Amino acid sequence: MKLSFFGTGYVGLVGGTCFADLGNDVLCVDINEKKIDKLNQGEIPIYEPGLEELVKRNIEKGRLRFTTNIKKGIEESDIIFNCVGTPPKENGQANLKHVLSVAKSIGKHMNGYKIIINKSTVPVGTAERVGKEIKKNLARNIDFDVVSNPEFLREGAAIKDFQNPDRIVIGVESEKAKKIMNSLYKPISRVGRPIIFMDTKSSELTKYISNAMLATRISFMNEVSSLCEKLGANIGSISRGVGLDSRIGPRFLHAGVGYGGSCFPKDVKALAHMLESCDLNANIIRAVDYVNDRQKKSVVPKLKKHLPDLENKKIAIWGLSFKPKTDDIREAPALTVIEQLQDEYAIVSAYDPEAIENTKKRLSNIEFGKTSYEVIKDADALLVLTEWDEFRGVNFDRIKNLMKQPIIFDGRNIYDPKILREKGFSYIGIGRK
Repeated sequence: MKLSFFGTGYVGLVGGTCFADLGNDVLCVDINEKKIDKLNQGEIPIYEPGLEELVKRNIEKGRLRFTTNIKKGIEESDIIFNCVGTPPKENGQANLKHVLSVAKSIGKHMNGYKIIINKSTVPVGTAERVGKEIKKNLARNIDFDVVSNPEFLREGAAIKDFQNPDRIVIGVESEKAKKIMNSLYKPISRVGRPIIFMDTKSSELTKYISNAMLATRISFMNEVSSLCEKLGANIGSISRGVGLDSRIGPRFLHAGVGYGGSCFPKDVKALAHMLESCDLNANIIRAVDYVNDRQKKSVVPKLKKHLPDLENKKIAIWGLSFKPKTDDIREAPALTVIEQLQDEYAIVSAYDPEAIENTKKRLSNIEFGKTSYEVIKDADALLVLTEWDEFRGVNFDRIKNLMKQPIIFDGRNIYDPKILREKGFSYIGIGRK
């Protein structure tokens, strides 16, 4: 099939590349000329394991192209994926200006029947709004269908998630669009992955509720981790005891320094806004967001119990991205922690395998190191804020010799407190006595 993807951010680039790898003719469209030039040369603007190789392979095969020509992207495609950003407004509501701008362009340049797919996370009713915007700008009467097809890709495992999804959610309002969408996803669904068809409004809401549910599990465990610390219980043991209940399951039950990223924070706020705009109560959703914000801000007070005066103290940070296997620092807990440390006039030295360059664009007055060991030299404390694999098997004897004071704050509970304390470290975890 001939597909076009408008927006070459995370969703558009990963989705377009993976569909090209399935044999489709894919054209990715973006108004950023520098970005498109780099993509045509195989340079990837984001870090995602396996993506660079996949992009280069499909460019060489002629199945994947990049352009700034909006008209071409519309006229040469049968299916158009709208993947542009939906940044939150101050009230938490998703901003649809980019989505509707694409819809306007589609109306102006449409030259035959097409399916327009809203891939971005959008509020309920957006499919209808996109349809009206397209009709308003049509030069002549042309049939089309607007489909909702939310993405459920995890950063760091996006290609795997595309190829082996838990489910494929599609909101359609016509049988014609349903048949075409079924054919488009057949190469994936043939391996037993279910396609769930529903109306567009239900599809749009499914994405928000999925993310809000996962965020709720995280905030719930972070909430009770404070109780564990007060009572001398172990959140890790409790997570296992709770997660082995088949009605609950083990995933997203790990306490830590809070969630971040491009989805959970904004989608939780957007769902709360939707509830309140319908004169409904959003207490649970607001509490999820509140607990997460509080969890991010709990790190420095815990550290100050061991180092009451942080002024001119060197604090080493391991992990800047909001999760491992990505360079994405959007809403990352590390940013909140670093800003708090700087407010205390601490000296911050940080390392991350992939996210240093993005952090440099966001924060200043940070010393960055090329290795994890480099940043802990003469440090008064080490804060582990992202659970990258390379932090798991480190040499603690070497760490202790390099540090000025052997204090470790384990924000992801990846270390054994008993082992560290036996080696002479002051250990601070989450929900651990």
